[in-house]
Amino acid sequence: MITSKELRNKWLTFYEGKGHVNIGAVSLIGDGSTGVMFNVAGMQPLMPYLLGQPHPAGRRLCNVQGCVRTVDIDSVGDATHFTFFEMMGNWSLGDYFKKEKTAWSFELLTEVFGLDKDKICSTVFAGNESAPRDYETAELLVKLGIKRENIFYLDKSNNWWELEGTVGTPCGPDNEWFYPLTDRECGRKPCDINCPCGRYVEIGNDVYMQYKKTEGGYVPLENKNVDTGFGLDRMLAFLNGLTDGYKTDLFSGAIACLERLSGKRYDGGGDAQKAMRIIADHTRTAVMLIGDVNGILPSNTGAGYILRRLMRRAIRYCRALGVAGSAMQEVAKVFIEEVYGEAYPLLPEKEGYILEEIARETERFEATLEKGTKEFEKTVAGIERKNEFMSKQDPAYRKETKIGGKAAFKLYDTYGFPLELTVEMAAERGYTVDEAGFAEAFKEHQEKSHAAVAAGEFKGGLADTSAATTRLHTATHLLNAALKKVLSPDVNQKGSNITPERLRFDFNFARAMTPEEIAAVEDLVNEKIKEDIPVVFEEMPYERAREEGIVGVFDSKYGDVVKTYSIGNFSREMCGGPHAARTGELGHFKIVKEQSSASGVRRIKAVLE
Repeated sequence: MITSKELRNKWLTFYEGKGHVNIGAVSLIGDGSTGVMFNVAGMQPLMPYLLGQPHPAGRRLCNVQGCVRTVDIDSVGDATHFTFFEMMGNWSLGDYFKKEKTAWSFELLTEVFGLDKDKICSTVFAGNESAPRDYETAELLVKLGIKRENIFYLDKSNNWWELEGTVGTPCGPDNEWFYPLTDRECGRKPCDINCPCGRYVEIGNDVYMQYKKTEGGYVPLENKNVDTGFGLDRMLAFLNGLTDGYKTDLFSGAIACLERLSGKRYDGGGDAQKAMRIIADHTRTAVMLIGDVNGILPSNTGAGYILRRLMRRAIRYCRALGVAGSAMQEVAKVFIEEVYGEAYPLLPEKEGYILEEIARETERFEATLEKGTKEFEKTVAGIERKNEFMSKQDPAYRKETKIGGKAAFKLYDTYGFPLELTVEMAAERGYTVDEAGFAEAFKEHQEKSHAAVAAGEFKGGLADTSAATTRLHTATHLLNAALKKVLSPDVNQKGSNITPERLRFDFNFARAMTPEEIAAVEDLVNEKIKEDIPVVFEEMPYERAREEGIVGVFDSKYGDVVKTYSIGNFSREMCGGPHAARTGELGHFKIVKEQSSASGVRRIKAVLE
């Protein structure tokens, strides 16, 4: 058996031997530059460099990059789907191209992993109006020793790579590698990579980025790049002869933990197996997102909402498995201490914090789940009573099988049930949900709740650019930095609103601040005001700002060049201004209220006296 640690090391050692620099992994959280919430591909953080910007580490790079993808969350529970996964990657930034890459991939597969060249199959781009048929790659593969009959030309849906939903990103034809799981054919003729029996598994691909995606189509890139991606989870299962990804060492400890807690066997299949897979997968992803360098917390918006959905789905399946929601914490410990601690050293450092946040969300949702499930059952029981009554009155009556939009919204608004949870529970009972009706009820609720709000909103949260507002805006920079020092480095701005009279600042934090913490934040801000520190403005490349640790609201979109404001070494932020020239202009800082803004988000209101 090859372990996940051995596989990571083999990949990195091989490409370092070919002159590549291991650039390590970056944050799982999307920075807003590509329009996606999470990094969903190993190449995504390298977009600026694939488009021509020089990378500080050179033109040959490699790493193992964590990714999060939740578009097929409902498929998690089978043997092959995961929400968190790792991509083993290597890149050429305008350096080598098809000849070198095909040779190295072939060498890796045959000499490092010991695959039989006569069994290796490959697919290449068949060509269309966007790009020609990729004869070049096919001929290179034949010269390496791959049988010509094992090379298949497939269309754009199979052998063209691009990041869906984005514009201005690199793309191009790809060369995919396949290998049979068994020598036994299924009986269909031919039983090759196109056979639905699943005998052949894709083990990786090499993308030849020759084009840039635009609004009007595709244009050639100035520099041709190579982007290689092999899924670590999938490759690990394949090399160990497994068709179940949850039986590798990435999950074996977590599954054993759930078996011990539940008294049920994973290999027994059925509902227990599905529940164990979902709990293990979603807990792993929660650990990675909370423990990330730009870690997030469960909330009701954005990336935090996705995290909350994953965690609450795992908690519900804990109940289905017959274990307490606290099982998530036990599973999380396995991932941190036994599986990912070496590859992701920040996880052990943040272990206490991660477990605490999982425990807090578990406690919060278990109470919600208890009450909401009772209301859900009442709703279903009401539909069933109506169906029974109407069927007695009219034998031709068509039974109702849909939960109404208003009922679904009540579950959301009153009991905290996300629509996705209601839909999933309804499906288990043979019902659907009127999602359009839910959206209508939600919109009506928003209109009533926010009827008087929009008129006073200004860009960046500023009501105007008066001297008073400018001073308070500068104070928010000091407040943000002080909160990070007093409460946690993981505190991040979640919103702000500033008028000439006061500032309002929202930030992620799971509990109310103590009076001592409030006083400590006030004292620290006033200390920096008293020091009369210059507020220094500087424009710089966005990537440099990120590398220097300059704080930004990373779900915002930034240009290639950003404005930054530094207050000594105490505060450095990307910001559009306006700002005071020196902190001494601000006066005395006073927090007048600290309260909850949303689940996992606190709000401070403060003034300058």
